Amino acid sequence: MINKVTLVGNLGRDPEIRTLENGTKVGTFSIATNESYKDKNDTWQTLTEWHNIVVWRGLAEKAERELKKGGLAYIEGKITHRKYQDKDGQEKAITEIVANTLYSLERRENKGSSLSAGFPGVDDDPFNKAINTSSTPSSTSQEPPAEDDLPF
Repeated sequence: MINKVTLVGNLGRDPEIRTLENGTKVGTFSIATNESYKDKNDTWQTLTEWHNIVVWRGLAEKAERELKKGGLAYIEGKITHRKYQDKDGQEKAITEIVANTLYSLERRENKGSSLSAGFPGVDDDPFNKAINTSSTPSSTSQEPPAEDDLPF
């Protein structure tokens, strides 16, 4: 059986990080996902869903460092349901996503590098830099492999 969720959305608030008595860090935040559709009048509508996210230990520290309100994030995890009593003694039920993977999809400034969304771009490819920065035609540069040399 599989219980896996993948979400890409914007944070509704900065992550709230707590340290439990045993020293374990836990973080919570919410993200909004949007779905667009045309209604019966052929008008575009946007449906926003809010998801409660829980991160533990190292992911809580990563969320605290990298995620900010309004920022775009990629989350993978599992759906959990739990019950608790509020301050008035009323029993409440909540659905949460316990994350096991978390990435900020925001542009990072990185010493002049063009890293976008935390992923390398064409300008970050060392092969392209070696070719594009050769100053003389006689300098040796590595050629890309021929199509027959591809491992797949």
